Formats: sequence, structure tokens, C-alpha cells
Amino acid sequence: MQIIIDNRRGVPIYEQIYEQIKGEIISGALAPDMALPSIRNLAKDLRISVITTNRAYEELERDGFIYTTPGKGCFVSGTNIELVREATLTKIEEHLSEALRLGKPVGVTAEEIKSMIDLLDEDNN
Repeated sequence: MQIIIDNRRGVPIYEQIYEQIKGEIISGALAPDMALPSIRNLAKDLRISVITTNRAYEELERDGFIYTTPGKGCFVSGTNIELVREATLTKIEEHLSEALRLGKPVGVTAEEIKSMIDLLDEDNN
């Protein structure tokens, strides 16, 4: 597992760790019951605070992506990927509805929003 921290993104480090581990779990790169690096080892490898790493792990556990076994460490949960995907799709729909709502009064069309999404997708690849 490789985590890349980008201080220029303006996203808190714990969120970057959370998103990258979550992404690897959802993609299947991290299988259920696979051990994660210890909080201390990950903090040392990334050269960040143990508190920051702990916060990322707490968020992952709160959202059901990992579980902790006292004395043994943190492990990937057997998360139902379809439920996670469905929840994500719901959030995307909410954001797109908001974009349409914001654009309507100033004449921004759905086609223009689709074009924006395509451009953003190109920039992110």
C-alpha cells in the first residue's frame, strides 16, 4: 500500500490518507481482513504525526471500512462495496442537482455542466 501526501492540495493530511485507503478497499486492492500498517509505522513512513494517522484510521473505522483488534492492529472490513457505491452515487446526484440549481438562474445549461465535467475529468487524468 502506497500513500502519497500532497501538501499543495489544501486537503487535510488525514483526509488524504482516508481517501486513499478507502479507494484501495473499494477497488479490491486491499482485501477483507488484510492487516493495515500500524498507526505508528504509517506515521513514521509518511513523516507525519501519529495523531494525524490515528484520525484517518478512526474515520475509516467509523465509516465501516476497517476494524481494530486490540493488541493485533487494524484490518480491512468486509465492507459491502455495493452499499458504499450506492451511497456515493447518491452524494454525486445531490451535488449535480445543486450545480443545475445554481446554473439555472444565470442560464448555464445541462450541456455546459456536462462539458465542465468532461474538462475536469481530463484535468484529473
